Amino acid sequence: MTCSIHPSILSADFVNLEAELARISTADAVHVDVMDNHFVPNLTLGLPVVQRLQAVSPVPLDAHLMIADADRWAPLYADLGLASVTFHAEAATAPIKLARELRARGSKAGMALRPATAVEPYLDMLAELDMLLVMTVEPGFGGQSFLDVTLPKIRRARAAVDGSGAKVGIQVDGGISEATIERAAEAGADVFVAGSAVYGADDPGAAVEKLRGLARAAARR
Repeated sequence: MTCSIHPSILSADFVNLEAELARISTADAVHVDVMDNHFVPNLTLGLPVVQRLQAVSPVPLDAHLMIADADRWAPLYADLGLASVTFHAEAATAPIKLARELRARGSKAGMALRPATAVEPYLDMLAELDMLLVMTVEPGFGGQSFLDVTLPKIRRARAAVDGSGAKVGIQVDGGISEATIERAAEAGADVFVAGSAVYGADDPGAAVEKLRGLARAAARR
């Protein structure tokens, strides 16, 4: 199983984002948390900042839109040339149509689920997605503790993806660290968002490599 590490710039120094991106050049992508203070009680980055990040980032951008009215806004992020755009199922009126629109505009399509949102209602649309994000904390703030209650959902998602034959990555976001990444990988996740575990380290690049190694070893068990 391929294991990808996507450091979250929510834990980076916002004053020096270009330099912070350079510190994670060994990562598979950078996870960009977009929050609007409506869907979640926090406000972070918007289109203009993400556009500039896209222009200077040494790694692909993976946008996680924790925003209301995803049907309207998500395609605009795809238009920026981002590698992947993930919207929340809870914020989309027509998720299949939206996923197809993101792909049509050149981005991979991801869909995120809050910890309490069941995966089963969305399994029939796996072929429309490139990535399924199972939130392992409540979206909105970094630094939260990993919710082990989400592990059965990750396992069910992995079983459904494998059974469908669809090429869909299973991403986890929230509380991912050296202490938790193995549990997530064993459950079936293969794309890991890590914020403070990377940017809180003395050497973020080395932290990325360490997390990747732990995830790969766990996935082989």
